[in-house]
Amino acid sequence: MAFELHFPVLLNEVLTYLDCQKGGLYMDGTFGAGGYTQAILNANPLNRVISFDRDPSVQKTVTKLQNEYQNRFTFINDCFSNLEKYLTEPLDGLVLDLGVSSMQIDERERGFSFRFSGPLDMRMSGDGLSAKDVVNTFKESEIADILFKYGEEKASRRIAKNIIKARSQKEIETTGELAEIIHQVMPKPKDGSDSAMRSFQALRIFVNDELGELERVLDSAQRVLKPNGRLVVVTFHSLEDRIVKNFMIQNSDLKPNQNRHDVMSFMNETKPIFKVLTKKAILPSKEELEINSRSHSAKLRAAFLLER
Repeated sequence: MAFELHFPVLLNEVLTYLDCQKGGLYMDGTFGAGGYTQAILNANPLNRVISFDRDPSVQKTVTKLQNEYQNRFTFINDCFSNLEKYLTEPLDGLVLDLGVSSMQIDERERGFSFRFSGPLDMRMSGDGLSAKDVVNTFKESEIADILFKYGEEKASRRIAKNIIKARSQKEIETTGELAEIIHQVMPKPKDGSDSAMRSFQALRIFVNDELGELERVLDSAQRVLKPNGRLVVVTFHSLEDRIVKNFMIQNSDLKPNQNRHDVMSFMNETKPIFKVLTKKAILPSKEELEINSRSHSAKLRAAFLLER
């Protein structure tokens, strides 16, 4: 009997674009609460899934799935960008559900959320540089650059200046303290969102090198997928989506047409690697938006590897 997990974003669309009803080997690059992994395993009794997650706290759910699906499910506690170190055969499909999981946000001790106070951490793996290290030791200009680049925060310099002012009086230790520092210089948005949201996003992305991880796993996709193997990516903000969109365009037949008068452009032209299945991003249905608030900013893009 399968146990119930959280409702994964765009689940039906992910299963459709993965084409996982036929049976094969799939990789879930972002295990989280195990929703995609379990759905793929249930789609066909011949399916096998290799799942990655750098967060060691998912082990309880991993153990449940291992007990239920036994030799059809393998879990690797590492970043998905390291997939080539572990895979021994090509994949029929690779799915990524990017960003921070609802489980991580809801655990105040992980320090991801501005909604309630907890230790200022934000590390998915629990190792390395933390958000606390960044706000208490980085230069004002470096903090401003992080907030602008990864959070697209227009008030990054004003916020960074207030962070420096606050830490000169006392070390910033909690998410609540940081949120208050941001609120002091940021008006409440008219749409009802929190003015600390972009800054928290920026620090989380920087601390976990999320965009670098994404770029590396996309580069690996062409080497780990079988011909006709599917690549499906669900993103939750514009920085991620832009990387995925540009990758698929530049490595597919959607690449801009070559100038027929430019000889060098023809000499440097490379054959498409992928065929894009989603010329426009797939968005959640109205029904999903009503039952799953996390899905409101989700976008799905998919492609398959061409025969060489």
